[in-house]
Amino acid sequence: MGIVASQSFKNVITTYLGFLIGAINTLFLYTEFLSDAYYGMVGFMLSAAYVMMPLMAFGTHNTLVKFYSSFKTRVSLHSFLTLMIFLPLAIMLPVSVIGYICHESIGAFLSTENTIIKNYLWHTLLIAIALAYFEVFFAWAKVQMKTVFGNFMKEVFHRVGTMILLLSLYIDIINVEQFMVGLVVVYLIRTFIMMFFAFSIKLPVIVFKKISNLRSILKYSSLIIIAGSVATVLLDVDKVMLGKYIPIEQIAYYNVAIFIATVIAVPQRSMHQILLPLAATYLNEKDYDALENLYQKSSLNLLVISGLVFLLIILNINELYLLIDVAFSSGLNVVLLISVAKLYDSLLGSNNAILFNSDYYKIVLILGVVLVVSMIVLNMIFIPLYGINGAALATFLAIFFYNTGKLFFVYRYFKMLPFTMHSLRAGGLIIVMALLFYFWDFSFSPVINIGLKSILICVSYLLVVYKFNLSSDISSIISKSIKRNQ
Repeated sequence: MGIVASQSFKNVITTYLGFLIGAINTLFLYTEFLSDAYYGMVGFMLSAAYVMMPLMAFGTHNTLVKFYSSFKTRVSLHSFLTLMIFLPLAIMLPVSVIGYICHESIGAFLSTENTIIKNYLWHTLLIAIALAYFEVFFAWAKVQMKTVFGNFMKEVFHRVGTMILLLSLYIDIINVEQFMVGLVVVYLIRTFIMMFFAFSIKLPVIVFKKISNLRSILKYSSLIIIAGSVATVLLDVDKVMLGKYIPIEQIAYYNVAIFIATVIAVPQRSMHQILLPLAATYLNEKDYDALENLYQKSSLNLLVISGLVFLLIILNINELYLLIDVAFSSGLNVVLLISVAKLYDSLLGSNNAILFNSDYYKIVLILGVVLVVSMIVLNMIFIPLYGINGAALATFLAIFFYNTGKLFFVYRYFKMLPFTMHSLRAGGLIIVMALLFYFWDFSFSPVINIGLKSILICVSYLLVVYKFNLSSDISSIISKSIKRNQ
C-alpha cells in the first residue's frame, strides 16, 4: 500500500484540517453570524451546485482518470487531454443559455415555499461551473499520482475563504449580499489555483487530432454523468427538496447534522483520490490480483479508521449538541442514520474506483438512476411526514440499497469481495464498543466529558486493533509511532 498509504495519510491530515475549519464555520460562525434563513439559503445553494456539478463537468473528471493510462503515444495523449479541457463547455454553454432564458420560470418553481431562493440562482450556476472545472483539473493531477495539493484545495481552501467572509460579515466589512457574492468568488479562485497547479505538473499541448477510441470516450462521458453523480445526488438532493417542502430554517439544522456525520467519510474521501487512478491502471493492465488486494486492504483499513471516527461521533453526540445549540439537537436522528450509511460507504473500500473505471459502469448507471428516482419519491413521502428526519431516512435507505447493489455487481463480474475475517473482527469491535460506551458519561461539563470519553475510546480501540493485528498497515503505523516515542 506504499503510495496509497503515503498520500492517503497526508490527505487524511488535510481533510481533517478542512473539516476542523468547516466545523468552526458550520457549528459556530454560521449559526452566530447569519440568520437561519440565510444559513439555510447557503446550504440550499451549495447543495444545488454540487448536484449540478457532474452534469456541468460532462463526466470528464471520471473519463480522464479511466482512459489516461490507455494512451501510449504523445500525440494521442495530448489530443485526449485537449478534449478533456473543452468537453465540459458542450454542457456549460447550453445550460447557461437555458438558465438565462428560463430564469423566471425556474425561480418561480423553486421558490414556492421560500422566495429567497429566486435571488441566488446565478450564484448557484457559477459555483456549479467552478466545481466542475475544479474536478477536471484535480483529475489532471490525480493521473500523475499527485493528489495532496489538490486534496488541500478541495477540503481546506474554500473553508478558510468562507471563514474569512463570515468574520468580515461579523465586523461589518461586508454585508450579507456581498457575503453571498464572496462565496462565489472563493470557489472561482479555488478553481483557477487548481488549474495552474495541474498545468505546472503537465502543461497542456492543444492538439486537435482524431482520437482512435473517441466514440468510447464520449459514450463513457455521457453515461458517467449520471453514474458518477449518484453519490453527490444522494447526499445533496435531500437538502434541495427540503427547501421545497419545509421552512428554510430547518435546512440549517439538517446541514449541521449532515456535516457531523460526514466526518466519518473523511478517510474514505482521502484514500479515494489515489484509489481511482490505481484501480484504473490495474484494470487497463488486467492485473486482477493487484486489484483484489487493493480492494480488500482499502476496505479493511477504511473500516478500522472510519469505525473509530464513527464511535467518537455517536458516543459523544449528545454532549456535542449541548455545546452547539439545543435547537440543533433536532438533527440527532439524522446524525445516527447518516453515520451508519457513511460507515457502510467506507466498508466498500475501492468499490467505486473499480466499477467506474471498468467496462461495467453501465450497470452502475442503471442502478443509480433507479435509486435516485426512488430517493426523490421517498423524500416526497417522508419529508412532509417527518421533516428533516424523513429526509435522513430516505437518504439512508437509498445509500444502503445503492451500496449493496454495487457490492453485488463487483462480486458478480470480478469474483471479488472486500471482506476478510479481519473485517468481521473489526465490525465486532465497533459494535461492542458502541454498546459499552453509549450509556456511559462523566458527570462533568460537556467539553471535559467529550475529551475524557474520547481519550478512553481511542486508547481502548487502538489497543485492541494493535494487540489482535486487525490491520497490518495500521498496526505497522502504531508500532512505528511507539518506537519513535521511546
